[in-house]
Amino acid sequence: MSDSSALIAQLRRLAAGTDPAQAVAAPADAWLTDGLGRAQLHDIYAVEDDDGPSGAGFGIAAALAAGAMPLLWLRTEACERSQGRLHAIGLIELGLAADSLVLGVVADDTALLRAAADAARCAGLGTVLVESVGRAPGFDLTATRRLVLAAEASGVTILSLRIGAQPTPSAATTRWGVTAVPSIALDQGGGAGAPGMPAFDVECLRRRGGPAGQRWRVEWDRDAKSFRGASLSGAGLSVASDRAAARHPAAPVRRTG
Repeated sequence: MSDSSALIAQLRRLAAGTDPAQAVAAPADAWLTDGLGRAQLHDIYAVEDDDGPSGAGFGIAAALAAGAMPLLWLRTEACERSQGRLHAIGLIELGLAADSLVLGVVADDTALLRAAADAARCAGLGTVLVESVGRAPGFDLTATRRLVLAAEASGVTILSLRIGAQPTPSAATTRWGVTAVPSIALDQGGGAGAPGMPAFDVECLRRRGGPAGQRWRVEWDRDAKSFRGASLSGAGLSVASDRAAARHPAAPVRRTG
């Protein structure tokens, strides 16, 4: 069967709800300790434009939790202008080693999609983080399904980071909304008042083959390479329809150890 015929057949199975991949999706809670599922495509939406760095931090942390290294970060020149250049010290603080990251900056969304498709076939990579700003209409259902097919064949995890965009249909296994939240100040070992671990407010907006809508307030434990946190009350927050509600006061974070 040709690549195009295989793509059409799998798109039809997706639309009919009969794709075998739909039946084997891991529970949504599993990402807290194991990161996002490998060899799949995951959409990450920044709830507000200013949440772009938090969306990137969440994606990097999820890749580290899954052990999906090295990481290729692809972004457009528009991303460089609107989001700023990468901050090496901040990435190291997250636990991302300098020799585990390759950065690629391309001219526009067309070049970004082409580079992502090529990278998704490279089995030597662990994760490809594809960062875009605005609508990025090229990342439609057909294009993202091609990325999924490549990821399944190579074992590479693809994270599509969308900033300043409304959620649109895609072939992603999961879709997440991410909001920046203040970290909890350290209160032990003489560190009172010092900044705590990076924190995120995340919602599972879509999960293939399972329920979505649950939200968590989580911290990223760099040493353990794992998230830890607590579920938030109210599971119906939508990144598309109620952006302001994402910033309501946090539930306490459950600490371990």
